[in-house]
Amino acid sequence: MPWPKTMRRCLARIIRVRSHKPLAAAAVAALAALCLVLSLGAAPDPLADLKVGASALESKRYAAAADSLKGLAKRLPKLADYAGWLEASAQFGLKNYAAATAALDPVWKQTPASPLTAKAYLLAAQAAIQSGTSSPNGAQTAVDLLRKNYAALPQPQGDLALARAFAAAGDSISAAVYNQRVYFGYPASGEAAEAGAELTRLHTEMGDNYPPSMPNAMLGRALKLLDAGQIKEGRKELEGLVPQLGGADRDLARVRIGVADYDAQDTAAAHRELAALESLAPDADAERLYYLLQCARRLNNQEEVTSIVDQLGRLYPASPWRLQALVAAANRYLIENQMDAYEPLYRACYESFPKNSEAAVCHWKVVWGHYLRRRSDAADMLRAHLRLFPAAESASAALYFLGRLAEDARDLSGAQTYFDEVAREYPNQYYAVLARDRLTKSASGAPSPQVTEFLRTIAFPKRARTESFQAGTAAAARIERAKLLEQAGFADWAEQELRFGAKNGDQPYLMALQLASLSAPKPDQALHFIKAYAGGYLFVPLDAAPREFWTFAFPLPFRAEVESLSKQNGLDPFLMAALIRQESEFNPKAVSKTGARGLAQIQPATGRELSRRLKLTSYSSAALFQPHVNLELGTYYLKSLLGQVGGREDAALAAYDAGLTHARAWLSWGDFREPAEFIETIPFTETHAYVQGVLRNAELYRRLYQEKPGAAAH
Repeated sequence: MPWPKTMRRCLARIIRVRSHKPLAAAAVAALAALCLVLSLGAAPDPLADLKVGASALESKRYAAAADSLKGLAKRLPKLADYAGWLEASAQFGLKNYAAATAALDPVWKQTPASPLTAKAYLLAAQAAIQSGTSSPNGAQTAVDLLRKNYAALPQPQGDLALARAFAAAGDSISAAVYNQRVYFGYPASGEAAEAGAELTRLHTEMGDNYPPSMPNAMLGRALKLLDAGQIKEGRKELEGLVPQLGGADRDLARVRIGVADYDAQDTAAAHRELAALESLAPDADAERLYYLLQCARRLNNQEEVTSIVDQLGRLYPASPWRLQALVAAANRYLIENQMDAYEPLYRACYESFPKNSEAAVCHWKVVWGHYLRRRSDAADMLRAHLRLFPAAESASAALYFLGRLAEDARDLSGAQTYFDEVAREYPNQYYAVLARDRLTKSASGAPSPQVTEFLRTIAFPKRARTESFQAGTAAAARIERAKLLEQAGFADWAEQELRFGAKNGDQPYLMALQLASLSAPKPDQALHFIKAYAGGYLFVPLDAAPREFWTFAFPLPFRAEVESLSKQNGLDPFLMAALIRQESEFNPKAVSKTGARGLAQIQPATGRELSRRLKLTSYSSAALFQPHVNLELGTYYLKSLLGQVGGREDAALAAYDAGLTHARAWLSWGDFREPAEFIETIPFTETHAYVQGVLRNAELYRRLYQEKPGAAAH
């Protein structure tokens, strides 16, 4: 009796797979199981066919792939787009271009929308172009398809595909235009090299009919190279462009040559270049003055800095370059704690540019200086800050310190009302932690009518306080598809599916949770997904999201070692966990831009010094990637810093981030009544956010992981 057709096909696949040694073990086992199922008369598993087809396609065995994938879209309707995409790729590899295009139909019909849609348009266009040898309309079909779906195409791949399609259709002018879009618009991309080579060919071929490159496009390319950090290349192109440019574009190019030298750390050359330029257009001249100021700062010429600020105020009072100059000059005085010098500069910033995002920061610097020096107008300025900048990051601080002033005035109901507002509006922020603590100490019961009325006048931004974690129709379908892909061994595709859903409005918080679950073995990756797709999570109350969501957002791997080594060094383990989250997000292989390594981000030189103190044998920089070694050094280092700043956690964290010398200097800047005053005084934006972030993290770790009396351990 002859074997069934499906059985013969299965055995043929085994023979083919065995000939491909790298895939033999896993694939043969899967196919053997499939053959057993078939021999017993059961329906074959379409996921197994999907996996076998993908493996064959990856090894460029197109015929085997097409055989496995044929008709699979109908047998696997929930993943019909993936089956169709793979089959189309296999048919394209076999040069069956019409079949490749037909196989893509499930991708475009997929509901919810498929993440493969844009790729499918590009593949269909390629197939149409390749079929042009037998169908004269193929290239035009590709052009029409790409233009119709242009908004969905990734760039610069879409423009390059259109350039190829126009070239195949014989429209050399349009081909040149789209190659120019790639070459000038995306100079740092891999596609730019191909576009550049094609432009050279077209220029030679077309002669006088070649559409000339516009000078502003060439200038844009050079500037984008500079922005991408390709300073040498960008500067060279600018030098070649200057003779071809005129007017404001020429002036801008000349200024940016000097800026390129500044970015390359050749400050003296930049200063010479910029100082020598004359008779420039207003925008270019304002930029020139700003960078001259930056050169003067580097060269420690404060007199020139002051002179340039005055020039910008006289000549270009509304220029954004004046705003940047004011901030740069004020910041210099801020880090030297010279309030009389920085206050007028910050005032000019927010008075001249009230709608700019920098205005809130500048206003807060002035407000804080008055509060810290116990000026009588501090409360009025704090209220003004809330009225003017209710969406600013400093708004929570303004509310909190208004509460503290109310406490000083023995207005406990007013204080409670301010603290309640902080806790409600910013539930997981640093100042909410402090506000809740103050409420336990000074709650009066009834809110203040006056403060309540004032707060009603503040236009705080509307933020989502709750997020649904119950999947709707589209999200449920997306999650089911991701689970099927993961089950079939396509973890990357499962992640792609969920990312696409999150970016396209399919309940991003839920998608973030699903992505985190998919990445659970890698806590740093899970945390990254929460931050990327649930960006406002700190505004969501703890009880408004599943506990799993929060443990992904605040993971605690290596818990036993963190607790043991923290206890050994007299540290709060939750503070140490909070520091690690801020430093490395619990990635033991993390390396910072400055070379700090591992969980607690220890510099190799610091690690050597600490290892000598701890008498660790056979230390090497590579050992910093070992969690236990890194944690041993990190906990000891934090303990050491605490000992050098009188046991103050706030100052020790500042020292951990910015260095002990800076932390000690900042401690001398005021008579701080509480840690929050010291933290708010830190002049480095990064360190200020770092210390607040670690202390906030620590409180959230306590709320999530600290055992309550009589409660079971988590």
